[in-house]
Amino acid sequence: MNKIFLVIGLLLASVSPVFAALPAVVGTTLTAVQTDGLALIDLIWPVVGAITGGFILFKLFKRGASKV
Repeated sequence: MNKIFLVIGLLLASVSPVFAALPAVVGTTLTAVQTDGLALIDLIWPVVGAITGGFILFKLFKRGASKV
C-alpha cells in the first residue's frame, strides 16, 4: 500500500514541471473549453430537472389511475 502512494507521489511530482513548460496559448484554450463546458452544463440542468419531474409525475399519475 505504501508503494502505491509512493508511485502516485512520484508521478505527481514529475507531472508538475511538464505543465510549467506548456505555452500560454494552451492554458488559455483549456480555460475557454472549461468555460464553454460549464455554460453547457448550466443550460442542461433545467432540461434534466424537467425530464426528471415529468417522469415522477407520470409515475404518480399511473399509480393514481391504476387505483380507480
